[in-house]
Amino acid sequence: MEPMILGPERTTRRNWQLAALLAAAAGILNSVGFVAVALYTSHMTGVTAALADSAVIAEWDVVVLAIGAIAAFIAGAMTCAVVFNWCRRRELHGRFAAVLGIEAALILLVGLLADRLDTDLDGWRTVLIVVVLCFTMGLQNALITKISSAQIRTTHVTGMVTDIGIELGKLVYRSRRPGHDPVRADGQKLALHVSLVGLFIVGGMVGAAGYLTFGFAVLVPVAVVLIVAAVPPLAADWRERRA
Repeated sequence: MEPMILGPERTTRRNWQLAALLAAAAGILNSVGFVAVALYTSHMTGVTAALADSAVIAEWDVVVLAIGAIAAFIAGAMTCAVVFNWCRRRELHGRFAAVLGIEAALILLVGLLADRLDTDLDGWRTVLIVVVLCFTMGLQNALITKISSAQIRTTHVTGMVTDIGIELGKLVYRSRRPGHDPVRADGQKLALHVSLVGLFIVGGMVGAAGYLTFGFAVLVPVAVVLIVAAVPPLAADWRERRA
C-alpha cells in the first residue's frame, strides 16, 4: 500500500495535508525561537535586515548570530537537496520522509536537551539553538518546495499572504470585455493559503504558550508527530531491502 502523505506518488490532497502539518510545525518552531532567543528562526528576511542594521550600529554579536542563522538555513536547504536526490536516484519511497526524519531528529534533540545546556555559556547556547532551528527550517522549506514544485511555502507567510491578495483581487475584479476570458479566482488556492496562514498563527500561539509553560520540551510532541509521518515510507524501503 502506498505510504500516506510522504510517499513518492504525490497528489494535491497529500501535498495539502503535508503543507498543513508543516505550517503548524513551523509556527511552533518560529515562536519558540523568538520567545527563547529573540529571533524568528524561519524569517530570513528579518534576519537579513537585522544583520544590515546591526552592522551599521556595530552590534557585532547580532551580526555574527544573523550570519550563522542565514548560513544554517542555506545549509538545511542544501542538505534537503542532497538527501532527496540521493534517495531519488535509488528510487526509494522515503525520498521525502528521509528529509523530514532529519528535521524531526534535530527538533527532538533541541526539545530534550536545550534546557539542560550550561547557562554559563549562554551566548554559545543561543548560537547553537538558533543554528539548529534555522537548519531545520531550511530543510522544511526546501522539502515542501520540492514536493509542491515551488507552489507552497510553509516556513514564512509573506508569499502566502501575497497569493491571498492576488486571488482576492481576482475575486473582486468584475470587468468583462468582449474577446477576453473572464478573470476568475482560484478558490482552492485561496482556501489553501488562508488555511496555512491560520495554521501558522495557531502554531505560533501554541509554541509561545508551550515554551512559557514547558520550555523547549514543547518541541518533543512536534518531533514525534513528524517522526510518525516519516515512518511509513522509510519502513517500506526497509522491507524492500530485506525482501
